[in-house]
Amino acid sequence: MNTKNFRKDQWLMLLVTMFCYLFFYTGRHNFGWAAKDMAAELQVPYTTIGWISFSMLIGYAIGQLVNGNLADHFGARRMVPLGALLSISANIGISYATNIYVVFVLWAMNGYFQSMAWAPGSRLISNWWSANERGKAFGLYTMAAGCSSVITYLLSIILLQQDMSWRYLFRLPVLLLLVAATIFFIIARNTPADKGYENLSDDTAKLEKTSWQERYKVVLRNRGFLTASLAIGFQNMARYGLIFWVPVHFLGQNWKDSPEYLWVTFLMPIGMAIGALTFGNISDSIFKGNRPASIATGMSVSAVIALLIFFTHSHSIVVNGILMFSAGFFVYGVQANFWPMSPELLGEKYVGTGIGIMNMCAYLFAAMGEPLLGRVIDVTHNTRYVFLAIAIISFTCALIISSIKYKHHVSLQVSNT
Repeated sequence: MNTKNFRKDQWLMLLVTMFCYLFFYTGRHNFGWAAKDMAAELQVPYTTIGWISFSMLIGYAIGQLVNGNLADHFGARRMVPLGALLSISANIGISYATNIYVVFVLWAMNGYFQSMAWAPGSRLISNWWSANERGKAFGLYTMAAGCSSVITYLLSIILLQQDMSWRYLFRLPVLLLLVAATIFFIIARNTPADKGYENLSDDTAKLEKTSWQERYKVVLRNRGFLTASLAIGFQNMARYGLIFWVPVHFLGQNWKDSPEYLWVTFLMPIGMAIGALTFGNISDSIFKGNRPASIATGMSVSAVIALLIFFTHSHSIVVNGILMFSAGFFVYGVQANFWPMSPELLGEKYVGTGIGIMNMCAYLFAAMGEPLLGRVIDVTHNTRYVFLAIAIISFTCALIISSIKYKHHVSLQVSNT
């Protein structure tokens, strides 16, 4: 193997996958910014808006269960662009909807379409990166997802400050996803063998000899992996509690009187992006590959920050900015530590199926949290109580992940690059 050329292509595959996912959230994190005006125009309570968000997350969870397995067979190069095109179509359809039930159905379908990217992309990265560098690779990949939130928040704030209708939030940002998906299809290759190199693991070659039933059976019998999947459920519930309801909290009743407060929310996804990169590296260095310990630490701090937001209810832009950045940093940064656990607990052979099931749990729990948090706002008439709920959810995640007895062997493996 030409080590120099392989290293170049290895980075190229990671970067093009990151670039594509950088724009995927323009097709789903836009909803929180549209929620307030949508609820007013279509005359529905926030509980109903929460159920619509629930529909997307359930669609995403179901899609992960299916598409994670399909990723092990069809690969990312086909699945990711297809998911992007279908998601763009669903978003544009919603932008013309006048009936809340049409929005509900299309947003649920969009959840499934959006699920066609993460697990296939993870499968591609796992194929190209050896175990002792995978924490770094998945940290960068997760950072791209965090940056996708940054881009979506930025575009949404700009469009709202231009007095554009909520409908344009579903029409304009997703055009960037179309460009990114096209570039991904042209450049990406599923395995090193597709570019003339040797695959890093024999499991990649053996994959075709396993049935879809066998892949599910192996994953569902691994108790440690199932515990990690339960933990990421609570982590993602806390994460989406912030992503969806923080815009609602800061839009308030008269946000136009203090438009600068919208930029405070922009610091949260920036914190998420930086947190993902940071936790991806420190799990390999400071925590010596002990992913559960890194996750438990991050989620405990996340809970404390959520409590600070709830109790302080400060009107200072500086204080709110620091709290928003910190909340995003810790609640999302730890997610970079979950994905490497799939190949490390299950083996290379079942990466796509494992990540698919793990991500299914993540979004199933996030889905259950949305109408619950919407109900909290309707009952208390105060969006601050969302942060109290997020603190409880974060502590629960930390307790669950701490129960895993984790033996990591990355240090014993030698890179093929």
